[in-house]
Amino acid sequence: MRLIFGLVLLVGLGLAGFAVYMAQGYITSYERQLAEARAASTSRVELVPVVVASEALRYGQQVTVDNLRLVEWPKASLPEGVFQSGAEVFPDDKPKFRTVLRAIEAGEPLLAVKVTEPGTDAGLTSRLGRGKRAFAIRVDVASGVSGFLRPGDQADVYWTGQAGNKQVTRLIQPGIQLIAIDQIADEDSTRPVIARTVTVEATPQQVAALAQAQSTGRLSLSLVGTGDDVVAEVIEVDQKLLLGIEEEPVVVEEKAPVCTIRTRRGAEVVEIPIPCTN
Repeated sequence: MRLIFGLVLLVGLGLAGFAVYMAQGYITSYERQLAEARAASTSRVELVPVVVASEALRYGQQVTVDNLRLVEWPKASLPEGVFQSGAEVFPDDKPKFRTVLRAIEAGEPLLAVKVTEPGTDAGLTSRLGRGKRAFAIRVDVASGVSGFLRPGDQADVYWTGQAGNKQVTRLIQPGIQLIAIDQIADEDSTRPVIARTVTVEATPQQVAALAQAQSTGRLSLSLVGTGDDVVAEVIEVDQKLLLGIEEEPVVVEEKAPVCTIRTRRGAEVVEIPIPCTN
């Protein structure tokens, strides 16, 4: 009896050991297949060279080949305006430097919107779009939003002046782009500035309208929120509308017609009123 019990125990232990061995083999095979699948998936990501900053670059700093390096970047995730070679950044027939318009961190791809054209400084002319002009608006603490304006912001422009026989405030330019505050054109500047002039980017037609408005009244700016795409409607407010005063209709009294006859008394002609018959 004891011999049978011993044989059964040995067979059970053998089966258990065999089951453990098979399970370990299955797990090992599964992990190997999973690792191979991950490696195959990784190898399918196509990489391309991208020019990045080798150090932190700030507004106004000149960029040369010494500030840049090439790294591998997933082709499917290329940012818009990226450079893929040194020849794209500095063509052979162009000067070998650009100027930073917006801060670039170390390891960040160099983008066309963050630097000037080759050989160009970070002046206002490099910030103006095609067909646009720079125009300066005089402001103070109140009309300049208490120093909270920064280059790159958008603002609505209001005009206050005399229109006919009443004083009005009217929205004349919605969502105009600010490119400089006094002599500061750095979009990354966070220091509040109580500006005396604000330079905006405008079309020639807008420049003419702003110049006329500035010479005939007072201009005020209203800061537009980031990402606000609501186009402001035509707005005009006068004192009566502000105070809720309704204009009384003008009543024109009709006068009864007057008929006359003329008679001559010697050398004098006299008009005598008579009842009208029709």
